[in-house]
Amino acid sequence: MAKSEGEYVSVAEAREILGVSKPRMTEMLKDGTLPWEPNPVDRRGKILRRVDVLRLAAKLPKKEAA
Repeated sequence: MAKSEGEYVSVAEAREILGVSKPRMTEMLKDGTLPWEPNPVDRRGKILRRVDVLRLAAKLPKKEAA
């Protein structure tokens, strides 16, 4: 997905927005901190709602979300 203001973002885009590492992102997806849906184009992938990612980014400490 391109870096547009679409409703959904990829896991990589969410990591960039949140400023977190791959292991931290995996943890957030597994523990339900960030809800996700299967990518309809590639069921092996995940997509996240942009609003959920931005909501979490607002709650994270600045050092982690920077």
